[in-house]
Amino acid sequence: MAGKKTVKAREGIDRNKLYGLEDAVKMVKARASAKFDETVEIAMNLGVDPRHADQMVRGVVSLPNGTGKTVRVAVFARGAKADEARAAGADIVGAEDLLETIQGGKLDFDRCIATPDMMPLVGRLGKILGPRNLMPNPKVGTVTMDVKGAVGAAKGGAVEYRVEKAGIIHAGVGKVSFTEDALLQNIKAFTDAVVKSKPAGAKGTYVKRVSVSSTMGPGVHVEPGTAL
Repeated sequence: MAGKKTVKAREGIDRNKLYGLEDAVKMVKARASAKFDETVEIAMNLGVDPRHADQMVRGVVSLPNGTGKTVRVAVFARGAKADEARAAGADIVGAEDLLETIQGGKLDFDRCIATPDMMPLVGRLGKILGPRNLMPNPKVGTVTMDVKGAVGAAKGGAVEYRVEKAGIIHAGVGKVSFTEDALLQNIKAFTDAVVKSKPAGAKGTYVKRVSVSSTMGPGVHVEPGTAL
């Protein structure tokens, strides 16, 4: 049985209707009733099968208005690059000591960056970092010598995305407290990046379904054309 709040939040939303993006964002904002500033999330169903290498969709996008959340950044680096990471605002910086901390089960960060020379060390953490989507990867700019730039991007609203088994991409694109315009700009930047990441092996309709929701609120189905 759905709770009273859930039933109330769903009022006025036709589950079989596709709404324009502007209307959908208005509805999500109006129905957010949690005691905290809920995250506004987007889900995109793509016409890809990520089990095939030529249909993988992944990348990183900087949202123009940030994500609204504090991102804790860990950096694997030594010497001058470790100093650069600290100066750029990284929360945790280390090498073997950071490896041991993570192996001990402490993952007190949201993004992990590494200099290329550290990857043999970081590779030993594949089974821990991989499933959490925290493994540094050159394709999304988290294996780099530009530690300052990578830390700045992570702190400033860079969002990584990666298609899941069912062909779905999920991401947080702001907070309910953001203005409608700020959310619309962020969503358009995100969908634009996903469209530009269309893989060579994708056949037929690429963006099949789009929906937006808040952390605790119901999903609103969006007419894909209005979100792209």
